[in-house]
Amino acid sequence: MNEEQSMTPLELLTEVGSRLKAQRLQRNIPQADLADKAGVGERTLRQLENGEGSTLETYLRVLKALGLTSVLDAVAPPPPVSPMAALERGTEPQRASRKSK
Repeated sequence: MNEEQSMTPLELLTEVGSRLKAQRLQRNIPQADLADKAGVGERTLRQLENGEGSTLETYLRVLKALGLTSVLDAVAPPPPVSPMAALERGTEPQRASRKSK
């Protein structure tokens, strides 16, 4: 089991926040400037960096402002679709199928 799998959600929030802060500092961007570029308040950015919780929208705004949206492929990569399966299915599924009991 790797370290991330054994972390609690609160520990993960703290880790994500500290990584975002490290990215900001590496780029030498003041909190006020990043908050402005991301369209969030300084307090909101500070809370995100301190792991005090935030919305997914805030997280995505900060990622975009830092130019890090490419990390989303690592978080949730698009599922591979075989061309034959797409033809047979016709359209992409809108929801997961129900499990039978």
